[in-house]
Amino acid sequence: MLLGPSLAVSAILFAIGVAGVLIRRNAIVVFMCVELMLNAVNLTFVALSEVHGMGGQIMVFFVMTVAAAEAAVGLAIILAIFRHTQSVDLKSLNLLKG
Repeated sequence: MLLGPSLAVSAILFAIGVAGVLIRRNAIVVFMCVELMLNAVNLTFVALSEVHGMGGQIMVFFVMTVAAAEAAVGLAIILAIFRHTQSVDLKSLNLLKG
């Protein structure tokens, strides 16, 4: 199996995720971009497991577990911020200032 196309798609997905995190100001969109980056890493692990054995597929389960925990905590934080400020715009967020 050729690794080139899988790794290219993974790199493109990761680059889109990084661009979304750096450019967008909506907390939900930034959260989705972080999830996109985690999925790109999962795709890389699965693609490289074709060459290096089952280790990559086992790592995918660990990454998925961390992503699920991150999703639960991240959505709870976003919901708490929305209840406090009535907005999910990161530019107008100043919760740390007294």
